[in-house]
Amino acid sequence: MDKRYRTLKEFYPHYLEEHRHPISRVLHFVGTGLLFVILGASVFSGNYIWLISIPLVGYGFAWMGHFFFEKNKPATFQYPLFSLASDFILFFELLVGKEKFRG
Repeated sequence: MDKRYRTLKEFYPHYLEEHRHPISRVLHFVGTGLLFVILGASVFSGNYIWLISIPLVGYGFAWMGHFFFEKNKPATFQYPLFSLASDFILFFELLVGKEKFRG
């Protein structure tokens, strides 16, 4: 990743390029979806200790997609906020059909 991204608008097309494999997209979608389930269950039940599992679940599924299917490194370390925001954008675009599970 040679280019320095300064805005989310600049970064998101790069993010999509790094998430072309359909299984990787499914894994990202499942991880982000489970994040919302854990967050909701934690708030609803008042058992906030579950919140500890959110990074493990969210990143665990996503990183499996990168390491085993995309064969690239997640942008999380270089662009943590852009990467996190892009995960949510992709999740909702997949949910409403704006993006497809195939790259």
